[in-house]
Order: sequence, then C-alpha cells, then structure tokens
Amino acid sequence: MNPSPRNKLFVMMVLEFFIWGAWLPKIFGYLPAMGFTGNEQLAILLAFPVAAIVGMVFSNEFADRRFAAEKFMAFSHLVGGAAILGIGFLKPGPASFWAFFILMSLHCLLYVPTMSIANTLAFANIKDAAKDYGFVRMGGTVGWILAAWPFIFLLVDWDKVAAAKTSGFVEWLGTAFGSPLASDKLIAGTRWTYIVAGAASLVLAAFSLTLPSTPPKKGAPGDSLAFVKAFKVLKHPVILVLWIVTLIDSFVHNTYFFHTDSFLKSSSVGIPANWTQAVMSVGQIAEILTMLLLGATLKKLGWKMTMLIGVAGHALRFAVYAYLPGHQWLMVGVQLVHGICYAFYFATVYIFVEKAFPNDIRTSAQGLFNLMIFGLGDILAKIFWIYYGNEKFALAGGGMDWSKLFLVPAGLAVGAMVLLAAAFHPPKEVDAAVHEGVSSH
Repeated sequence: MNPSPRNKLFVMMVLEFFIWGAWLPKIFGYLPAMGFTGNEQLAILLAFPVAAIVGMVFSNEFADRRFAAEKFMAFSHLVGGAAILGIGFLKPGPASFWAFFILMSLHCLLYVPTMSIANTLAFANIKDAAKDYGFVRMGGTVGWILAAWPFIFLLVDWDKVAAAKTSGFVEWLGTAFGSPLASDKLIAGTRWTYIVAGAASLVLAAFSLTLPSTPPKKGAPGDSLAFVKAFKVLKHPVILVLWIVTLIDSFVHNTYFFHTDSFLKSSSVGIPANWTQAVMSVGQIAEILTMLLLGATLKKLGWKMTMLIGVAGHALRFAVYAYLPGHQWLMVGVQLVHGICYAFYFATVYIFVEKAFPNDIRTSAQGLFNLMIFGLGDILAKIFWIYYGNEKFALAGGGMDWSKLFLVPAGLAVGAMVLLAAAFHPPKEVDAAVHEGVSSH
C-alpha cells in the first residue's frame, strides 16, 4: 500500500489513544478525591460505556451510511475535545459534580464512536488487514505510552524539589522522580490529565481533515439498518460465543484499569503516585511488539490459539497481583502481559470482524463488539466494584485485601478460556482467510 496514507493512519491512532490514555488511569482515584459520592462516581464512570452503546445504535449508523469518516472524526474531536478540556478547569469539591458529569458525558458521546470510525478509516485504506492493520493500530499503543510519561513530571511536588537544594542535575532528577504530589496537591495536579487530553483532541480534529477521503457506504434500497443486520449475525453460534467471551474479557480488562493505579501506589506495592501511570504504560511497550507480530502469529496459530493466549495473559497478570504484590520489579514487569492481552485478543477480534462481516455493515459490526469491549463489560465491571466488590474486599483497618480481590478477574479469565477453547469454531472460509491474507466475502 501507499506509505503516505498508512503513516497518516498511524498518526491518527497515536492521537486517538493518547486522548483516552491521558485521563483514564487516574480517574478512578480522582473522583473520590473530588468529594463525589459513590452514586456520583458511578454516573461519571458510566458515561464512557453508555456512550459505547449509544454509538452502536446511533452514531455508527450515521457514520456507516451518511457521513465521510474523516469529517465525522473532525467534528467529534473538536466538540468532544473542548468538553474534556473544560473538566480540567473545574474546582475540586462536590459542587462540581454536575459540570463534571455533563462535560464527561458530552466528551464520551462524541469520542467513543470515533474508536470504531478510526478502525473504519484504517481498514478502508489498507490492502491487507492481517498484514497492515497491526502497524496502523500500533500507533494507538504509542499514543497511550506518550500520554503516560509526561505525568511523571506534571505530578511532581516541585516545592519539595526546590526545598531539597540539590547539587547537580543527577541529584535534582532523582529528587524530582521521588517527590510525588500528595493529598490536595495531587488532586489539583491530576486536573492536567484532562487538559492534556483536551488539547490532543483538538489537534486530532484538525489532523482528521488531512486523512484519506473515506465516503459513507450507501445501503441498497429497502436495506435494513446496519446495526440491525449486525445484531442478526449473533444467531450464528461462533459469533455468539465470541461475543460472550468478549463480554467476560472486557469485565476483566476494565477491572485492570479500575484497580491497578490504586494497587500500585498502595502500601502493598509502594510505587510513587507520579510513576504509576508510566508503570502501567509498560504494557503498551509489549503491545508494540505483539502488534507487529500479530499478522504472522495469526497465520501461524490461527484465530482460536491467538485469542486464547490473549485471555491467558489476564489470568497470569492477576495471579501475580494476588500472590506476589511485594515485589515492585515484578509488578512493573508483569505489566508487559497487558499488551499481549490487548493485541492477541481485542485486536484479533477486530480483524476477525473484518474477515467475517459483509462490507456494508463492518463499521456497525465493529461497534457490535465495541458494545461489549467498551460498553456492557465496562458497565458490569464498574457496577460490581463500586456497589459490591470494593466493600467486600475492604479491610477493617483501611485499604483492600488485594490478594482475594484479584482472584476474581483471574478466575473469570480462566472461565473465558475454557468457553473459547470448547465452543469457538470459526467457519472454514473465515479460518482460511487469515492464512491467505485476503477477505473471504
């Protein structure tokens, strides 16, 4: 394929996932610190998965059939970027809840559909999905990494650094790295995650206008709505099984984001608060390699084995969390598994959808699985942990019983592996397509 559009699609993915990666890891600890109640926290946290559902039913239908994908991206990131930028200027305190909730809801309603649209742009402008999608999607991994590292410095207590009166750059740097913000200063500093995300969204809005023209695909006269046709595919057992496994894996995946930041900076692990986001980004470093190898892995191992490795990674990581929390080096190293989980399961699912669904409903089919990955699975995880899990695993003297807590997602991952191994049998023509590197329609 022409390298110019591929490079632009790579940059698009960098910015697309930079936005999300800037604010997501810190929000779970930020909302309680803002003074919001449990119900208020849940309302804000549900904005993203609810937007995934709305995007499936409404936004993706319009993107599929009515609007050029690059223009949809530009508008969504312009308005959505302004919304999340505004969150960064809200003052801490319960009085900010409604403004926070409205701005986050607006951002998510416009941002979440662009994740499917970004895939549509990628698949529409590459020749071989199994070969080229890995490189383009790797841009999202790079974007997530880039979003994490600036906060090592943005969340430093510079007053402590100045008071230390260090001599020499090396000593100064060491002091800065070891002086994270705490208490009220950390709350105030965390607002930068939203400002940075908003700025990146506005940049992507402008950049989207330079992306390859990708006009909407018109359905045949009298054709049913794209999302209705996508849902009808669930009558096939192989698709239904994959959809259910995706729900379970999404619950497990979102549990990682819900708890990992708090776990890493807890007394059980002891990583400074300004480093936790960077530590979590180690998983994306592994994702770069696995995304580059994804095409070859699929051709060698096939759909099922590649997906099984991805789900097994979740079980391994949470088992390490549960049984070996006292080893900081191991907590950093096991983050590498996260990249393998994403590439070998979620990215593989997207490619499978590209091979298995008809042309005119592929965007909605991507949205169908996004409904599980970013919608229902996310909703179930947040409701479970806010209303049941957090209380069940809370310790009387404060803190969490992390060992017992992390056995829940580890056990669910094992269950998903069993279901996938026993019941997922791709049709021969779709199974053959991954080895041939061509569409099977």
